[in-house]
Amino acid sequence: MSDFHALKISAVDALTPNAVALTFEIPDNLTATFAFNAGQYITLKHQVNGQEVRRAYSISSAPSSGKLTVGIKKVPNGTFSVYANENLKVGDHIEVMRPEGRFVFEKDTTNKNVAAFAAGSGITPIMSIAQTVLESNSDNTFVLVFGNQTPQETMYLQAIQELQKKYTNRFFVQHVYSRSQEEDSLFGRIETSTVNFIVKNRFKETTFDAFYLCGPEEMITTVSDTLKKNGVAENKILFELFTSSDTEDTLAENLDGKTKVEVTVDDENFSFTMDKKSLVLDAVLKEDIDAPYSCQGGVCSSCIARITEGKAEMVKNQILTDSEVAEGLILTCQAHPLTPTLKVDYDDV
Repeated sequence: MSDFHALKISAVDALTPNAVALTFEIPDNLTATFAFNAGQYITLKHQVNGQEVRRAYSISSAPSSGKLTVGIKKVPNGTFSVYANENLKVGDHIEVMRPEGRFVFEKDTTNKNVAAFAAGSGITPIMSIAQTVLESNSDNTFVLVFGNQTPQETMYLQAIQELQKKYTNRFFVQHVYSRSQEEDSLFGRIETSTVNFIVKNRFKETTFDAFYLCGPEEMITTVSDTLKKNGVAENKILFELFTSSDTEDTLAENLDGKTKVEVTVDDENFSFTMDKKSLVLDAVLKEDIDAPYSCQGGVCSSCIARITEGKAEMVKNQILTDSEVAEGLILTCQAHPLTPTLKVDYDDV
């Protein structure tokens, strides 16, 4: 299930003093494997200081480009992000999993007005989505609200400016800077007043078909709540978290006993017994089962599986819909078993 392929880095481009774009060379025999929809992500696996590290990064290149590119912002005290910015070079190889993710734009024949709110490195999937929206229909429009500290720390700023020149009457950008006052930009952070300015003022005559939100949890919550108060239907609001607030695992405190678990991965069945206080994914990995995972924090969707027998409960869930949970899907990195037996199928998702 954890289907990784060693890909060679074909380009390393500086985006800001603290961010780089990595482009991977895709061999002809893996073209179909690494085909992707705008907005999806890939998981990278690499040895850093003798330890295996996995990280999920959104694809910033458009599917039409023929490129597989991710943007990586250096995080203070970060393991892989620091390594990527300071050590990786053209010719190096990284283990890469096939593209995944549900935060996508799928082309159709109808005209679309799309808006996006992004902060910091949350721009990476939005770059792919924006380009795909604009090139897929000559009548489509795209509005980008992009929050950063300063222009110098703004990832893909040059690419955004190039899109503005190419799609003068269809691509509109509202920059928001928290540490720099710039002409034609808002000062501060993306907040309720920012959203209201966009939907009630600057683009009050536009009916948007979809809103894409990407960045920290607090920003996504604020934007989503404000859009709903402005009458936007929930199914028009799509989001992807790049960071999530810590949630105390109070569920584990009230669990006792053990669960007999059966796991299906790549048509193979594995059985073991685990403590109910443990998380399903942690127990699976402890058994050296090659189940898919990436962030282990409930932010990506790599570890989704289906419960076919028994019951489990998630500490937090900001990805799966209520209907998906009702049909048995779980984030195994967030799930505790509640029943004496539990069957989990990673293949049936």
